[in-house]
Amino acid sequence: MRAWILDQQAAIEDGPLSLVEVATPRPAESELRIRVLVCGICRTDIHIVEGDLPLKKKPIVLGHEVVGVVDQVGKGVGSFNIGEKVGACWLHSSCNSCKYCLSGAENYCSNIKCTGWDKDGGFAEYMIVPERNALSLENLRSSPEKIAPLLCPGIAGYAAFKLAEAREGDKLGLYGFGPTAYYVSKVAQKLGIRTYVSTRSPDHIQRARQEGADWAGDASKETMPNRLDAAVLFPPAGNLVEPALAQLQAGGTLVMAPVSSSSIVIRDYSANLWGRSIRTLYNVNMTDAREFLVLAEDLDLEMGVTVFPFESLPDALIQTKQGRLKEPNAVLQVARENGTYR
Repeated sequence: MRAWILDQQAAIEDGPLSLVEVATPRPAESELRIRVLVCGICRTDIHIVEGDLPLKKKPIVLGHEVVGVVDQVGKGVGSFNIGEKVGACWLHSSCNSCKYCLSGAENYCSNIKCTGWDKDGGFAEYMIVPERNALSLENLRSSPEKIAPLLCPGIAGYAAFKLAEAREGDKLGLYGFGPTAYYVSKVAQKLGIRTYVSTRSPDHIQRARQEGADWAGDASKETMPNRLDAAVLFPPAGNLVEPALAQLQAGGTLVMAPVSSSSIVIRDYSANLWGRSIRTLYNVNMTDAREFLVLAEDLDLEMGVTVFPFESLPDALIQTKQGRLKEPNAVLQVARENGTYR
């Protein structure tokens, strides 16, 4: 099969990924082989390519927003049938026996393995997924390319939203309005929570207003009209933490969603942190993933996608990094649903 592999980390613009022929994997016991249709492109992929996150396996096939069909099953698989549409997300596997796994919090498992980081992902014609962590997509009506972003920004956004513990009638702040924040805003509004969006981008401010935000603007230049009950911070910008905390009412929670961040400094503990909580999104678990996909069946989640041919992955990564996408989400088309690759 063909696969894009990363062997040495470098700037995206230097072309560190190679399209090569590799052996087609075979599923072991309790595993599925997926014939990949599409795979979304995430900024975490860029962090891995460029060395912001360490290289855990080399060579590695990146990609963790995978939509495909079951092509082959290992011994003992009983939940999926050949030809069924399935998805794979960031969580590839965990130990299944520690206190975290046994309580449904496998995202904290010390032996967690991540798709496209510890294990080969979806920038390939085929990939392997453990049966217990494969996501059934049979009930989703959207096309594969529109489903793919649900499997990372969608699931991660929902997980961050749950950590914020906002309730009906609350005011939820969203700092940044990329794809992940978009999905959070849609879930929040569905549940009767008012959303307040701060972003520097005029286009994102306009988009947030169009998508139903109660207020959208640049909080570094304008004052939000209300104090917040909870907030989620999406950019990896530690300098935004204290201003976001300052906007929270006592008892409020700030959730930090990025996988990395610049330095965080709290200069006025008493005024801005005392009585408030900071929580961080640490991977995702399968309960959140499945809950979100059920919600997604009833929500109008039509954020645009820019689709790239399989051979154009390097260009897609560059455009994603440089913010030159015509639509918010980049998706790599690996195959068509009729089974053709070219």
